[in-house]
Amino acid sequence: MFRAFLRTAVLFSFLVFSLSHCAVLVDPPSGPHNPSRAGSSPKEKEEENITIVHRTSPQREEVIAYAKKQLGARYKEGGKGPRSFDCSGFTSYVMKKFDVTLSPSSRYQAKEGKKVKVKDVQPGDLIFFKRSAAGPVFHVAMVVSNSREGIEVIHSTSRGVVIDNISRSSYWEPKIASARDVL
Repeated sequence: MFRAFLRTAVLFSFLVFSLSHCAVLVDPPSGPHNPSRAGSSPKEKEEENITIVHRTSPQREEVIAYAKKQLGARYKEGGKGPRSFDCSGFTSYVMKKFDVTLSPSSRYQAKEGKKVKVKDVQPGDLIFFKRSAAGPVFHVAMVVSNSREGIEVIHSTSRGVVIDNISRSSYWEPKIASARDVL
């Protein structure tokens, strides 16, 4: 009886999260190894070793410092802050502090600001994720850093507001779709 109830509860939770535009169905911690890169060609490995150095503006540093103050806030579907957030609620909450108005939806945020190449992202830029190339945007994160070690982002996930290295994540890396500069 209890097992049937538990299965029903798990299935219901899965459906609720999968219907959310910011749902995170699988959110493993970032690790140093990304199996999807295991068979990289020599050219891809060479390109991975290129370091892009950007001089970060004081405004971008302030945005990231403010975003980091939200670390640990819990995830809540439709959460707009300050105690709980969904992914787009988090990015719009942080940017509002700096007089940047963003849509409350990750799908619409993906059309705001100026498009930038993912490899050229800077702190404060937004990165968008899709489950498939033709699918809709389902998640947004804010860039903390872009270095030889990869792209680190701060975002609201099922674990709350956290920082992840998406370049080294077998979950996040293949879902990266685009990036926007909204500052």
